[in-house]
Amino acid sequence: MKIRKRYTPQEKVKILREHLDENRSVAEICKTYRIHPNQFYRWKKELFEKAPELFTSQKDHRQAEKKLETLEKQLADRNEIIAELLQENLKLKKVNGEI
Repeated sequence: MKIRKRYTPQEKVKILREHLDENRSVAEICKTYRIHPNQFYRWKKELFEKAPELFTSQKDHRQAEKKLETLEKQLADRNEIIAELLQENLKLKKVNGEI
């Protein structure tokens, strides 16, 4: 049984760079590193999908984090209010003999 080779992120970048910087063909690279072309193209796709994140400014990251914190606080507040309303509802039902 073949043991599958696991590539580190650094190795994947090195392999992709050979294709992009040195203009080596995909077939040549895949033969050299014994990887399937589909795997190579998956790595390449993943690289380009995540690339825009690298160019996002720190300001954008901070704004997104701030917005996330605000939304999480609002959600926690809503959950508290819902819990209080449920308790009041149960008390009223007990008083009216519905439970």
